Amino acid sequence: MSRHEPFVSVVTPVYNGETYLQECIESVLAQTYTNWDYTIVNNCSTDRTLEIAQRYSSREPRIRIHNNETFVRVNENHNISFRQIAPQSEYCKVVAADDWLFPECIEKMVDLAEKHPSVAIVGAYGLYGQPSTGVAWTGLPYPSTVVAGGREACRLRLLEGLYVFGTPTSVLYRSDIVRSRHAFFNESNFHADSEACFEFLGDRDFGFVHQILYELVKYGSKFLSGDELKHRTKEHLRDYYRSLGERIYTWPGREFWSFHRGKLAEVGYPLSVPRLALAAMSYALDISLNPKSTAEAVIRRLRRILSGRSR
Repeated sequence: MSRHEPFVSVVTPVYNGETYLQECIESVLAQTYTNWDYTIVNNCSTDRTLEIAQRYSSREPRIRIHNNETFVRVNENHNISFRQIAPQSEYCKVVAADDWLFPECIEKMVDLAEKHPSVAIVGAYGLYGQPSTGVAWTGLPYPSTVVAGGREACRLRLLEGLYVFGTPTSVLYRSDIVRSRHAFFNESNFHADSEACFEFLGDRDFGFVHQILYELVKYGSKFLSGDELKHRTKEHLRDYYRSLGERIYTWPGREFWSFHRGKLAEVGYPLSVPRLALAAMSYALDISLNPKSTAEAVIRRLRRILSGRSR
């Protein structure tokens, strides 16, 4: 990070989130980036949500609690949360109560945004499933860390069905766009977070942090047992090579392969040509031996494309 560390307001809108809230808060406290405040917006929870939040706010001055006087719908609670951001904040980071952040999440996102002042929203990969077994919001061309005008990211969504905006937890907003209107999210639209991305990326840029395996290698030994880390690394590398094997047949160019070769080497796993070849052959074999599943995959992709065009 540069010497100037802009202030970040982190917010968590929550209703009855006792099951995951502690893990969520701990992930914010574990951030390598430290110049932040954190507001938990309790939406009249009837479980132990408030108790858990109070326990943390009593010992961490950067954490405060806002209690809604009456219960509100999800998007309205998000807007209440957005209105809690500090006047001096330059960035706003939402963390859903049932989500968590990798330790370097805020640092990496802010660093990208600071290097590119034209970026209004920064996205990133996410993990999904219980336990987390898949990578979500992939598809942005490598090494696209900044998409000019945000138009290309929107076009990818509309033309190809690729959705890289993710959820509020997976993005970082510049506070100026959050403050630009009283209700940042359209409360009548269930997909208000997507709508906000389309609205604000018409004339500003979209940034993206490509990082999953790096976090697993760097922090896995801290949070996982030896066997767990070995198993998860094996799974991620398997999925990684499976994805690369598919790209052999479209050959995206030298820049793509240079990017991945460098990233794998960076985390201690140099690109294996035999493994890449095996993944490519496995992909081709799957297509030839499973035409029905291949056709179904094509149909699903077409449906996503058609859905994207109609949005």
